[in-house]
Amino acid sequence: MKYKVIRNEKYDFIGQSYATSYPNLHKYPATMIPQIGIELFKELDINKGKLLDPYCGSGSSFTIGLDRGLNEMYGFDINPLAVLISRTKFTKLDIEKVKLIRQRLRNKVYEFVKNEENVNGIEIPQHYNIDFWFSKPVLQNLSIIKHFVDKIEVNMRRIFLVPLSESIRECSYTRNHEFKLYRIKPEELIQFNPDVFSVYFDKLNKVIDIYERYYLPKINGAKIDISYSKFPKKENEFDVVLTSPPYGDSFTTVAYGQFSMFSNQWFGVKYARQIDNLLMGGSTVKENYPNSLITEYINEVGKQSKKRALEVSSFYFDLDKSIKDVANSIKKGGKAIYVVGNRRVKDVQLPTDQFVAEKFEQNGFKHLFTYERLLGNKAMPSQNSPSNKTGQRKGTMTKEYIVVCEK
Repeated sequence: MKYKVIRNEKYDFIGQSYATSYPNLHKYPATMIPQIGIELFKELDINKGKLLDPYCGSGSSFTIGLDRGLNEMYGFDINPLAVLISRTKFTKLDIEKVKLIRQRLRNKVYEFVKNEENVNGIEIPQHYNIDFWFSKPVLQNLSIIKHFVDKIEVNMRRIFLVPLSESIRECSYTRNHEFKLYRIKPEELIQFNPDVFSVYFDKLNKVIDIYERYYLPKINGAKIDISYSKFPKKENEFDVVLTSPPYGDSFTTVAYGQFSMFSNQWFGVKYARQIDNLLMGGSTVKENYPNSLITEYINEVGKQSKKRALEVSSFYFDLDKSIKDVANSIKKGGKAIYVVGNRRVKDVQLPTDQFVAEKFEQNGFKHLFTYERLLGNKAMPSQNSPSNKTGQRKGTMTKEYIVVCEK
């Protein structure tokens, strides 16, 4: 069965980015732009009830919920960096106190570095291959900032960790416009000498400004609960689910784990290097996904590579299980809204939008509609090599699908 798809230009938001309505505090891969959900909630007349986002990333769904007047929301993500960004945006802070701590932090850091013994005595983290990615002066200066940020009380600390996370990446030898980790060219290394303190305090000022202008006024009495975990089983609890799940396994689509690895390591996450394995499609399976409209497409992939077909199947097994749990957690009459992309593997376009509609219908839902929108405003790899042959590159995704089902 084919589920009807309606091309809806209203949802293209041409010329708009994430920052048009709610700038993010921290770069994050493949974020859903809030305009989509805000427009959709208006169309579906959703302005109250409990919202769930089972893969919440940096928290677009909660921005949408707040914009539309919802005041109880729950999110789950197994990437600690994502949870840090989300919690920072949606925790109510005394902004004057934040500014006072910022001033004290600045004074302490600059006072500390006046003494060379202090700088040479600072403890530097020992991560695998850390000297390959950071120069010694950068390591020292980042460690000094972290030393003082760690002394800030937990609730207040997050807003100081977010700009530290971005500074860690920006001051490393990584090519900054990539999500995956690639080292800059040898000739660039010689000239690369970032002013770590200046980078950090500039970013801190921006983060505090965005938080104060865009997020703090909206939070008020809203309850927004964000957890480091996979979505646990619930029964008939939520009125609406709004989410944008991964488009495929993290290794070959959007490398969330790689993108976040430095920050997670610096912040003491023991499994920082394993996150991509823990995400959807990260584990291996022994058979292709059976008995679904996606099966014929996976079999097409399998004609070119059995290994790739199994990797793709692993993702759909995980997505199937997740949809079952999410479907169970929604109240009767509640809505499930999934914003998905149909990725291309081995030159086969995989209709994930159709799979999502099929699985929700198998779990007691009715497919209401799917809108197709142009994908012009998401930070994504715009090209990859679907055949994995050097020089053969194709656009990965130019469209996105908004799948809406009702229980």
